[in-house]
Amino acid sequence: MPALAQSTAPVQSTAPAQSTAPSAVKKKPVAAAKPNPEAPKPIGQYDDWIAATHPEAGHPVCYAFTRAQNSMPAVPGRGGVVLTVTQRASGRDSVAIEAGFTFAPNATVEVQADQTGLDFYTHQRAAFARDGKAAVTAFRAAARAIARSPGPRDTTVTDTFSLKGFTAAYEAISKACPPQ
Repeated sequence: MPALAQSTAPVQSTAPAQSTAPSAVKKKPVAAAKPNPEAPKPIGQYDDWIAATHPEAGHPVCYAFTRAQNSMPAVPGRGGVVLTVTQRASGRDSVAIEAGFTFAPNATVEVQADQTGLDFYTHQRAAFARDGKAAVTAFRAAARAIARSPGPRDTTVTDTFSLKGFTAAYEAISKACPPQ
């Protein structure tokens, strides 16, 4: 899952609690952490989609993602559910879904983008479009994508993703990481 797509806990203050009693111990200021050059850098937010970039083996990788708006049924202990499109100089239009649970071996996921059906294969906790270019074309023309996947305990899990802002996010990552 892209680093920016990972949910984070609320930031808690690291400042010492205020006290009216005098303190005998003086604390040294903590040096600011150096920025990580490998950390993701936001490109922008486009309605329900976020675009970002990060370096990988010296080359830029650009991706756009959105989180599921709705997931049914609730799966206890399920992690984040994220739809991502990635552009690399060496590979274009990689489309993946982080499911938040491990798929059974050889499972397949069906994604419906309005009237267009798309097949995804699975590996561990992710599903990948067999034809990324077709998925991108369908997403550009659709309002939402619905993924139906085999979940734990023989259930079918349905995740709904908004495609509002997809085209603008896709164009931003394609411009930031052009093909070579």
